Amino acid sequence: MTGDALTGGFADAPVQAARAFRAALEAMARPGRIETVEGAEAPGISTAAAVLLLTLCDRETPIHLASGCDGEALKRWIAFHIGAPVVVAEEAMFALGGWEALKPLDRYRIGTAEYPDRSVTLIVEVAALESAGMKLTGPGIATEAALSLPEVEAFAHNARRFPLGWDCYFTAQDRLAALPRTTTVEAL
Repeated sequence: MTGDALTGGFADAPVQAARAFRAALEAMARPGRIETVEGAEAPGISTAAAVLLLTLCDRETPIHLASGCDGEALKRWIAFHIGAPVVVAEEAMFALGGWEALKPLDRYRIGTAEYPDRSVTLIVEVAALESAGMKLTGPGIATEAALSLPEVEAFAHNARRFPLGWDCYFTAQDRLAALPRTTTVEAL
């Protein structure tokens, strides 16, 4: 193990993991809401993505690392801090990468009629997160919200498959936002 794999975890795991879990839940329950998180640093990815991996994944959670996020230093960090297997996209419960690198999106699990929860959660690294861009409506949103998203059609297609489909977290620096499959996305 090299030094980069051994550092970057939660310093006060019970407290920081609880705060991070709350932020992840709040973001998913209120699509478009941007949360700020702290406490984790991993090689080659944002603080928010590292926090989500530490909080939501464990040794039984297969993770796919898309091109650009698939470096050996990050794989060692995941092995040391999480113990999760790194797998191909089709086997993943979580997939991490930039939007274009995660494509094609039809290769990820979308659940089954009996088990719609057996789908992937995409962690999409973006340059910035803003409450502007695309119009969001649906459960958890009082009237409408806005979020800077990479496109409309993939999210519209995903929402039409409900209860099947994937859910997304967007991460930039120490900020995260979520977009569950129940959210309707429209261009402004």
